[in-house]
Amino acid sequence: MSVIRLKTQIAASLEKCFDLARSIDLHIQSMHSTQEKAVAGRTSGLIDLNETVTWRAKHFKVAFKMTIKITEMEYPNHFTDEMVTGPFSKLHHHHQFKSLCNKTEMTDVFEFVSPFGLLGRFVNWLFLKRYMQKLLLERNRMIKMEAERQ
Repeated sequence: MSVIRLKTQIAASLEKCFDLARSIDLHIQSMHSTQEKAVAGRTSGLIDLNETVTWRAKHFKVAFKMTIKITEMEYPNHFTDEMVTGPFSKLHHHHQFKSLCNKTEMTDVFEFVSPFGLLGRFVNWLFLKRYMQKLLLERNRMIKMEAERQ
């Protein structure tokens, strides 16, 4: 299993950061480079507990489809999304928000298991973990930019 942990400091309220992190519209904006689109389930607005969204995107010039479900949510402190169907054997993304003075600390714990056993582990080691981290960093940059702009 690969685990990516990121912390982002944002000069905005807990509630604003929480809502931006679960915004389908902002997610689409932040994943422009992969042509990501919400094609089923909740396709716009703020995703909520027990809701699903199916994403279609291109990674490495290959089209992928993935359905995720919000499996835990405690507004505005944390939520978790998990892959229901898609290209990974397992995907679990926990988002946590903590108030620090006049800022919010947003923590991502992103865990995934690639398919294909030993070959999948090799692909993770070779480039996939770094690629996924780059996507998460770009998404967090967009959340921070939008939260601090408003």
